[in-house]
Amino acid sequence: QVQLVESGGGLVQAGGSLRLSCAASGIIRSMNTMGWYRQAPGKQRELVAAITSSGSTNYADSVKGRFTISRDNAKNTVYLQMNSLKPEDTAVYYCNADARSVYSISYLNYWGQGTQVTVSS
Repeated sequence: QVQLVESGGGLVQAGGSLRLSCAASGIIRSMNTMGWYRQAPGKQRELVAAITSSGSTNYADSVKGRFTISRDNAKNTVYLQMNSLKPEDTAVYYCNADARSVYSISYLNYWGQGTQVTVSS
């Protein structure tokens, strides 16, 4: 009913920057909290950053001051600007969102397919 499609991942050197985008599609009534998670090999998936529909943000301690999450409500899109990237930021980054389609009474939670971010030292 709602699909999340990420883009913007890739290979970058330490100290570099990347910008991830995640666009929600489908017949969407409204979006609530949107966020980014990441999962490195052999590790659990962890929250990187989240943003509510009103713009309140939350960041993992490891990315504070380096990453910025933002959203465009008109486009149902969330962004993650990643600066001063470190090798330990290497992971698959997943978009996550609470969305309500026209077919649903309640908000449901959705995941994107993931995009690889690799930071070389």
